[in-house]
Amino acid sequence: MKNNSSSLSAAMHGKDLAMYFTAGFPVVDSTVDIIQSLDAAGVPIIEIGMPYSDPVADGPVIQQSNLQAIENGMTLELLFQQLKNLPPLQSHLYLMGYINPIMQFGVDRFCTLAQSVGIKGCILPDLPPELYAASYQPIFEKYGLKIVFLITPQTTVERIKLIDTLATGFVYAVSSNTITGKAGNNSAEAIEAYLLQAKTLVVKNKLMVGFGIATGKALHKVCEIADGGIVGTAFIKELAQTTDVVSVTTNFIQQIAEGYHE
Repeated sequence: MKNNSSSLSAAMHGKDLAMYFTAGFPVVDSTVDIIQSLDAAGVPIIEIGMPYSDPVADGPVIQQSNLQAIENGMTLELLFQQLKNLPPLQSHLYLMGYINPIMQFGVDRFCTLAQSVGIKGCILPDLPPELYAASYQPIFEKYGLKIVFLITPQTTVERIKLIDTLATGFVYAVSSNTITGKAGNNSAEAIEAYLLQAKTLVVKNKLMVGFGIATGKALHKVCEIADGGIVGTAFIKELAQTTDVVSVTTNFIQQIAEGYHE
């Protein structure tokens, strides 16, 4: 696949874009095509959603994509089979989801397979950092998997510092106290103050901002403070309207790049 990454990297001047999509959506065999298209477009971080029947941190758009993926037949077993077919990539792949399906699958088995298909790390919104440190950190480190934790405007200074200490991938700053796809009720001034404070506290990891970022302009705004931004719901909405996931992905990233400096 031809790489057209120059426009995105040139637009973002060293800042990172992370793109989320749900594995097995819009059809069960979309996964590899979407990953390769995002990689070819120069997206540094790709978050692969592991479908789950009760994605509590997600809004209705991503919830629906999870349910559709499950109806399509997507499972963790199948996802690892699909990821085996990927060629070498420039993008870093993270699996994003919830701890319960991983526990049911078997944590050691999950980590073994994740390592074998080139996964960089995991984002698990419902995994408390204390539980990770007590029960899962040795397993993740054994297989070289990084961990990402989320913070919100309600996260205390002490907890942000703890999360920065334990995180090894990046720190995911939820832009407001809400679900994915929503901008929340926080004022622009309050969000800016929260991100400025978080940026001073997160010293070991990159600070990436997500929830409610749908355009290049919005991405640019958060990148004025943070190290990058995360786009998910807006991309899922585009994927939901097509079977040509390659063209939609390429065009979406191009729009993000063009909108970044509008």
